[in-house]
Amino acid sequence: MHQTNYIVREPLLDPKQRVIGYELSWQQHGAAASSDAELEELIGFVAGQLIDDERGWLLRDKLLFLDAVPAMLSTDALFAMPPEFTVLSIRSAELHNRDTLAAVRGLRAGGVGIALREASASLLTKNLAGIASWVEVRFTGADVAAQARVFSTLKQSAVRMVGRPVASWADFDACAALGLDAFVGKLHLTPRPGPPVKGMNPAQTIILQLMQMVNQNADIKHLENALKRDAALSYKLLRFINSASFALGAEVQSLRQALALLGYAPLYRWLTLLLATASASGYSPVLMETAVVRGRLAELLGMAALGKVEAENLFVAGMFSLLDRLLGLPMKEVLDSIVLPADVVDALLTRGGKYGPYLALAEACELNTNLVASLAAGLKLSPLDVNKAHLSALAWAQSIAT
Repeated sequence: MHQTNYIVREPLLDPKQRVIGYELSWQQHGAAASSDAELEELIGFVAGQLIDDERGWLLRDKLLFLDAVPAMLSTDALFAMPPEFTVLSIRSAELHNRDTLAAVRGLRAGGVGIALREASASLLTKNLAGIASWVEVRFTGADVAAQARVFSTLKQSAVRMVGRPVASWADFDACAALGLDAFVGKLHLTPRPGPPVKGMNPAQTIILQLMQMVNQNADIKHLENALKRDAALSYKLLRFINSASFALGAEVQSLRQALALLGYAPLYRWLTLLLATASASGYSPVLMETAVVRGRLAELLGMAALGKVEAENLFVAGMFSLLDRLLGLPMKEVLDSIVLPADVVDALLTRGGKYGPYLALAEACELNTNLVASLAAGLKLSPLDVNKAHLSALAWAQSIAT
């Protein structure tokens, strides 16, 4: 498959700041493509990458919002997607066409989600249940009372509301108070105002100590003793080593055996993941998922050129790139607490060195900028390479979620 466009994603957050799905769009030279053929290609590619013959939908309970045009409503590729997790986003004006309206009603009857964009206030007060499952509402921050009346009408129907653009945490809180169901925006990359986090919690401290010991190739006995200081951590390690992904013949019951079986590099990777989940901050669900996807995407992007060992460092760099926000500490303080390879530090601080460009590309896939194509070209990665890695990283992040 020859591709010239890149997939970029934006998370959809619920009022508790959890990721309930992703909005995917094609991007080329900084703009989302909108031709029928390109949008049809996107949905076909997504279906091919995210549906497994044995495991089914690889994003588990996540929704996918995809831009749609009338011609796409009857494409064969659409019917390969799981209807309960597929939401087609279409301009309300398109419904003036009888054929389009009939196609939309048919898709809704079959369980496919439809999100209406650019809906007028008069349309929002009508019964939309047979046409739409979602309505995109524009939160302006002005005349909140008038907006509240419209939103109240929608709340009494089965139609859910997604707010855009939600540019600040104050807007997020206002939208949540008005009863909106989901939000699109980059808020997860903006630290939420609030009382500063004072240092790391005990779990984070022990994990960092273990990471330092692994870095120094400490004896397994010393690692075991450190793990024993945290019963929850010991339990998680045993649960991890006994998970289906290891396919061991017999259950591992001792920490020493678990450490020996796992090995230093996989242990370090597991601890990196665990460090992010040990955050107690209120907005950690979306930050955690973004960090996992970013780490895995950076790793996959660099795998062919750098090899497996170097790619492990890219995973760590991707995860650590959000650790300052997850831990509520300045990046310099985070880096002072653990010794990392110089190339990883360079990537984190300046996006330089041999890892920096891969990390920058993984970040660009989260942002609607024109950087994706140029960063990929600089790394000699094709759009197909990047897009496959991107969807694979999204699926992997769901596979490790508890």
